[in-house]
Amino acid sequence: MKYLKSEILILILMAIPFIYLAIIWGSLPAEVPVHFDINGEVDRMGSKTTLPFMLLLLAPLTYLIFLLVPKIDPKGKIKNMGAKYQQLKFIMVLFMSIISVLIIYSSQQGGSDINWIFVVVGLFIAALGNYFQTIKHNYFIGIRTPWTLENEQVWKSTHRLGGKLWMLGGVLMAVFPLLVSNKDLVGSVFVGLVLLISIVPIVYSYLAFRKIQVGV
Repeated sequence: MKYLKSEILILILMAIPFIYLAIIWGSLPAEVPVHFDINGEVDRMGSKTTLPFMLLLLAPLTYLIFLLVPKIDPKGKIKNMGAKYQQLKFIMVLFMSIISVLIIYSSQQGGSDINWIFVVVGLFIAALGNYFQTIKHNYFIGIRTPWTLENEQVWKSTHRLGGKLWMLGGVLMAVFPLLVSNKDLVGSVFVGLVLLISIVPIVYSYLAFRKIQVGV
């Protein structure tokens, strides 16, 4: 019953962007921003008819992937995650739905202010960081390096470190655009933080694995 309620909530979240788009469709200009550069500037315009297809590639596609992954998991480890997998599916669909709504709103406003994307992505990364600290060993979700996949102890220690880094990095990503108005600087800091929280866990997983191998 709890699973059914969660699925219904997820379906409602997926529907919200499409409902919102239908409500404001008539007020949208014929051409809307469809792509932004790293600094949040509009670098490509397109017909508003592309918006529904863009939305399909966000929350609905994410939901579909989460439905398919347990069916193709070679060792069935995803199923052992239980409620954790459902929670991650909810987080991902929620994030994609929020992004979808903000894309529609930005299109209506002419893409004048895109700083929100850094805030939303930052909060999303922080939420994933919190989740990563408890995620179980699997082949699809998490910090999947050759060394974390090979050794469950390395998986756990890497995800503890990576989870903390992602939480801290995500919070910084979300707060920095609210304090600084320079878009170039915001974009540079964002990219720097993404690289930092991505590379450090990879390097750590290798060093942790090597330490275990040497100790054997």
